[in-house]
Amino acid sequence: MSVIQPARLLSRSQHVLPGFLHIQELFFEVPRNYSRPGLGNIQLFGRIVNRVEKPQGPRTTSRNSPASPPFKPFMVYLEGGPGFGNRQPGEHPLTSQILDRGYQLLYLDYRGTGLSTPINARHLKSLGDAQAQADYLKLFRQDNIVRDLEAVRACLATEDDWPENSQQWSIFGQSFGGFVSLTYLSSYPESLRECFMTGGLAPIRRTATEVYQATFRKVIQRNEAYYKKFPEDIAKIRRIVEYIDRNLIALPAGGPLTVPRFLALGIAFGMHGGLNSVHTLVLKMVADLDQFGYFTRSTLNTYEQTSAFDVAPIYAILHEAIYCFKPGVKSNWAAEHVASQLEEFAWLTKGDDVPADKPLYFTGEMVFPSHFESFPELEEMREAADILAKYDQWDDLYSLHQLRENKVPVFAASYIEDMYVDFDLARETASLVAGIKVYETNELYHNALRSCTNQVLEALFKMRDDAID
Repeated sequence: MSVIQPARLLSRSQHVLPGFLHIQELFFEVPRNYSRPGLGNIQLFGRIVNRVEKPQGPRTTSRNSPASPPFKPFMVYLEGGPGFGNRQPGEHPLTSQILDRGYQLLYLDYRGTGLSTPINARHLKSLGDAQAQADYLKLFRQDNIVRDLEAVRACLATEDDWPENSQQWSIFGQSFGGFVSLTYLSSYPESLRECFMTGGLAPIRRTATEVYQATFRKVIQRNEAYYKKFPEDIAKIRRIVEYIDRNLIALPAGGPLTVPRFLALGIAFGMHGGLNSVHTLVLKMVADLDQFGYFTRSTLNTYEQTSAFDVAPIYAILHEAIYCFKPGVKSNWAAEHVASQLEEFAWLTKGDDVPADKPLYFTGEMVFPSHFESFPELEEMREAADILAKYDQWDDLYSLHQLRENKVPVFAASYIEDMYVDFDLARETASLVAGIKVYETNELYHNALRSCTNQVLEALFKMRDDAID
């Protein structure tokens, strides 16, 4: 890979949070397109987090007691998605654990997310027609995210005068962050001292169609678990769907509540507590119908909070593109194609032909063309999304040769019951990465980093510290 020029630091501010967290907030400028830097720039936003060190007495200086604390290595957190910015550091369960282990922590919003020149329909329209919009969106996948990380690393190393022997940093990728990590390991391994991944062993040589053929199987299993736990919901969900089908229901933030949009609630089934959260919303919706004959604003607002496509449009528009790992591969609305061949999801194409006594199955982390008809923000991007679905000249995302020759210590947590990153495909990827150590478990779901932080980090750092004999 070519050498990346350092990002330009635009601003830096700092403050202290309760609990003695020292936060630096930084904006950087990087090229929109690294191959054609003259096309303009975008901004990146990040937060550097450290513990506030409060000595008991005045700091002294001597040969054995330096005036400033030693340099702490960086850990960079890579968020899931794609399409989400980072939460406040004080709200992230990783923060205290990583700081306690002697790192300083960087939360960097990926390009197009959070405060990093976020993708939005109004800005896209200002770029030109659908083709111009699609060309812009092509620049927001793993390959350019990694280039951004390299540009920021080079900038901080210079601006903050990192020690010569501390020019590398560590990365921690959750879910899609693992996809980014594997691209980083493929492209700039010399910049990494270690790599951690949770639920993020990307299917690096599988097409979107192959991915969805695998993940739909797990979605079916999770639907079966849901209806086994809440059998009375078979009739309740049928009732909700029939009501939605007969009525035009406008959501508070805009757009209609449609049957495909409602049944996309199944995305929660892959999370700890996901079955209960969907049941609770179903109960609330049926209670509305019983008591009022319609869905209240409160209920519709609660429903809207379950879906992030309007606030994180990259999550929808690039969801299949992240599986287009080399030239010649296109997504072509792979999730819809796979679903159309499965009896459990016949409602997508057959509607009322689904027998009334059969449960209606929820979909999972899949994006369909119908999403671009029911989400106001996505509706304005539909033409661009269709262009991307048919595009097949994507750049390479991974280097199998580099991964097979990998020298960077890699530690991954892989979940047998993962509904989003298929376990068998994750195992296949792990077999391609030299030196990787993998913690495999059927006790945890995809969001275990948030729900079971201690258990996940203990397993990862035991592998790192060679505590497992």
